This record gives sequence, C-alpha cells and structure tokens, in this order.
Amino acid sequence: MNGAIALLLLVTLQRFVEFIWDWQNTHRLRAAGGVEFGGVHYPAMMLVHASWLAGLWVLGYDQPVATGYAVAFLLLQIGRYWVLATLGRRWTTRVIVLPGAPLIERGPYRLMRHPNYAIVAGELTLVPLALDLPVYALVFLVLYAGAAYLRIQVENSALASVPSKPAGERLRRPI
Repeated sequence: MNGAIALLLLVTLQRFVEFIWDWQNTHRLRAAGGVEFGGVHYPAMMLVHASWLAGLWVLGYDQPVATGYAVAFLLLQIGRYWVLATLGRRWTTRVIVLPGAPLIERGPYRLMRHPNYAIVAGELTLVPLALDLPVYALVFLVLYAGAAYLRIQVENSALASVPSKPAGERLRRPI
C-alpha cells in the first residue's frame, strides 16, 4: 500500500466513525428534546465534505505524499479530538440546541468560539497539499469557507435564540 492510500484510508475511516457517532448523538439529542436549526445549510456542508473526500480518492490515490503536510495534518488531529472530547455526546454535524443544557465554554471553546471550523479548514487544505494537489486545496478551502460562513450564521442565530441560563442554555457544535 502506498502512502497516499494509507492517508486516504485514515481520513475515510475517521470520517466514517465520526458519521456513526454523529448519528448516535443526533438521535440522543433529539430524544432529549433538542431542536435542530438551519437544516437548509446542512446538505451544502455535507456535499462539500463528501466531494472533497471522493475527489481526493480519484485524484490523489497514486500521488507521492509530502511528509511535512501529512505530519501537519496528523498534528491537527490533536485539535480535532480535543473538540470532540470537549463536546462529547453533544457533538454532531447538525446545529442542535438542547434546552437546559449548559453552554460549553471549556477546552478549545475557551480560546475561540468555533474552533472546529478552523480545524476542518486546515484539514481540507493539508490533505490535498500532502498529495500535491494545491489547486484542489484552494478550491475546497474556498467552498468550505462559504459553507462554514453560512453554518456559523445559523449556529450563532441558534445560540442567540435560546433564553439565558435558568430557562435554558445553548449548545456549541462542530463541522
């Protein structure tokens, strides 16, 4: 197996496991009374992610791997898993507000409001760069920036729509 296939398998497996965890958490949150916001943006966000990964398999499976970019991607996973560990069972790829749940303000959320979007932008750039696909990296960074901008607007609106602490708190979410 070449390095490109190993990298792509890692990313694909990672996304698949996260998809299952997302599905479980979404069902848990909905069962607990969670309310989804902005479902219209969701297909655009998923299309960007799915197209990015599918295109990498088509264009990058036989490319040599630039070690520096691959290592940077792997180091970025520390941040990704910090976000996932901080959000725990509240992590999902959707914008779901759970009334009465406290706003998460620990971990990377102490440092920035939407850390996962910055991490994903880095991932969507570093993996194609590791596969010597710089134009691909730029195209998907721009596409993701547009989708993330819409997503952050939905998320901020959802967080602002929830009453303050005693009546209910807000939920921070990634992707």
